[in-house]
Amino acid sequence: MRCIYLIVTVICFSSCKVFKPVVDKNQAATQQRTAAPVFIESISSQSSVSNNTVFVSTPVTGSVTNSNNYNVIEQLEVLPFKYSILLDVAVEELSNPGLLGFMNEWYGTRYKFGGTTKNGIDCSAFSGALLLNVFGIGLPRIAKDQYKVCKRVKKEALQEGDLVFFHTTRKGISHVGVYLRNNKFIHASLNYGVVISDLNDPYYSRTFVGAGRPSAAATVTTAAAN
Repeated sequence: MRCIYLIVTVICFSSCKVFKPVVDKNQAATQQRTAAPVFIESISSQSSVSNNTVFVSTPVTGSVTNSNNYNVIEQLEVLPFKYSILLDVAVEELSNPGLLGFMNEWYGTRYKFGGTTKNGIDCSAFSGALLLNVFGIGLPRIAKDQYKVCKRVKKEALQEGDLVFFHTTRKGISHVGVYLRNNKFIHASLNYGVVISDLNDPYYSRTFVGAGRPSAAATVTTAAAN
């Protein structure tokens, strides 16, 4: 009897494999698919898919908006509102999109004596470039020479595109800007670059010399470059 018990015990222990849980192949594959995704650096075009979700290891950059179309929309819709605030006028008064676009393109360009590019520009080069590109009028290169080719205009009769002149040194006319409206003018200032200022500002009111309206017969000179 003891021999029979011993034989049965040995058979049970030697056959223990039959009691281990069997893992279904489909279940194992499912577990593998649901494991946490591993991202590999410098891979932006490939992705790992789990539960219909796409994982991208690096941010996607770029714009779906055509830049040229956006510039046109900005000029037609955004700029009038922007400059109506800066000039403190009704948006309906700003009816010259060419002027708005030119100002916006150069606004904030730093001042550089003798400069004619967006890397730096001085006051007379800026006024010359604006008059030429927006109004089709060429001007001499120097502020005092620009003053000479202008017809004198009273301050209260200033119109968009007229020039305003100042003596910021003891050497006569040394600064020029282009009048916009509501006593505001745009110019390349020494401290702030291309900016809009007010004729009623104490500094400009004190240094104001006069204003002039350039004629179409003004001498064409080198304008500022893009």
